[in-house]
Amino acid sequence: MSKDKGFSITSAERYSLALFELSEEKGLLSKIEDQSLSILNLVDQSKDFSNLIKDPTINQEDLLKVISTISKNNKFEALFQNFLCFLIKKRRFFFIERILKSFIEICSKKRGELKAELKSAKELSNEEIAKITEELTKNFSSKIKLNYEYDKSLIGGLVVQVGSTMFDTSIKNKLQQIENRMIEA
Repeated sequence: MSKDKGFSITSAERYSLALFELSEEKGLLSKIEDQSLSILNLVDQSKDFSNLIKDPTINQEDLLKVISTISKNNKFEALFQNFLCFLIKKRRFFFIERILKSFIEICSKKRGELKAELKSAKELSNEEIAKITEELTKNFSSKIKLNYEYDKSLIGGLVVQVGSTMFDTSIKNKLQQIENRMIEA
C-alpha cells in the first residue's frame, strides 16, 4: 500500500492536533475554530469549491490563489491561511474536511463537551432544540454539542444519541420492534 493511499484518520488527527496546539499557543483557538467551520460550510454549500478540493488535476498555484482570496475575503488569521497553504503544498488539501472536522472535535473535547446527535420526525424550532440541549446537559452533567437533523423517515418521535447511549422513541423503531416480534412468533 502506498503512503498516499494510507492517509488515515490517524494522519488527519495529527494535522488537526498540530493546528490545535499552534492555535492554542498563539491564543487564537476560538478564531481558528470559527474559521475552520466557515471552510467546512463552504465545502458543504459550494459545489465548485468542493469539486476544486477533490480535483487531482488542479494546479497547486491555482489552489493557493483560491485559498489566498478566500482568506483575504474572510479575514482569516495568518496561522490558518498558512496551515491551509501547507496542506496544499504537501498535497493533503484533498483531506481538508477530515482534518478540520477532527480539529473541531479536539476543540470540543478540550472544552469538556459531549457530542450528541438528534434526529426528529418533525422540524424542531431553535427553542425546542435549545430545550433538548439544556435537558441533556443536566442529565449528563456535561456541556452538550448537539448536531440536529430532520428525518421524515422516522414517522414520529425522536432519536437521541449521546456518546454510546441511544434513546429511540421513534415510531419507526417501535414498528420495527413489533415486526421483529411477529417474525419471532
